[in-house]
Amino acid sequence: MEQFIQILKAILFGIVEGITEWLPISSTGHMILLEDFLNVTNMFQKEGYENYGSAFWGMFLVVIQLGAIFAVLIFFWNKLWPFSKKKSPEEKKEIYHTWGKTLVACLPAAIIGFLFDDFLDKYLYNALTVSITLILYGILFIFMEIWNKKRTFKINEVKNITYKYALIIGAMQLLALIPGTSRSGVTILGAMLLGCNRESSAEFSFFLSIPVMFGASILRGGKFLLEYGLPGTRELIFLLVGCLVAFFVSFLAVRWLMNFVRKHDFRPFGIYRILLGTLLLVYFFCTSF
Repeated sequence: MEQFIQILKAILFGIVEGITEWLPISSTGHMILLEDFLNVTNMFQKEGYENYGSAFWGMFLVVIQLGAIFAVLIFFWNKLWPFSKKKSPEEKKEIYHTWGKTLVACLPAAIIGFLFDDFLDKYLYNALTVSITLILYGILFIFMEIWNKKRTFKINEVKNITYKYALIIGAMQLLALIPGTSRSGVTILGAMLLGCNRESSAEFSFFLSIPVMFGASILRGGKFLLEYGLPGTRELIFLLVGCLVAFFVSFLAVRWLMNFVRKHDFRPFGIYRILLGTLLLVYFFCTSF
């Protein structure tokens, strides 16, 4: 029975990761909040290791993103795989440039994330931080869309994003190191500020996720292995189930969002963020007394 409950929890985490990773509402924020209710940390305590449960949870929180990454790779395979015989030399050149811009944009977050990973994990991965950043960026999304009514987007395709703009968008991604911000949300905001339309902003944000999330997963997984060795069987099952569910749900979420942004703006996500952040602030304020 206990194993069955653990699998159900892993499925729930996979669903939440798959949906929230790609919508601009903060996957890490939602996962931290879900952990507050399901308490995975205590579920995976290990005798002889004082902090094993929290270490496994920190690793799971990042490595589960691998499932979401593979969903994006498959969804955008035709735009990201340059070695197809059906593609012309010009099309292949555009794909190489897309990967080049993506890697350039990832440099700021990769460097800062590597240097300050432990600090961010210790001091900012908490419900209060998530609540505040949910509200803050929700307000920014609403104001951005009000401003967008008076603007004409000058970039309508990812291939028209320059290397300079890619680096600026990548620098914006640094803000997503604070949980509750949303990596996709802040990069979409940054791209739109530079004149990219909603579809190209979302698409480039998805491309950025691939090396960033893959690198973060390797870093966090490697740290866990060096300190604690291979996880036990039940931990591996929990992680595998979470990743598989995240993969399938992510594929549906990405397809839905790309269709959504062709016809709608991001204000509903801003409203959702503000409402959720406010409710969470009230909840944690009331439960602290």
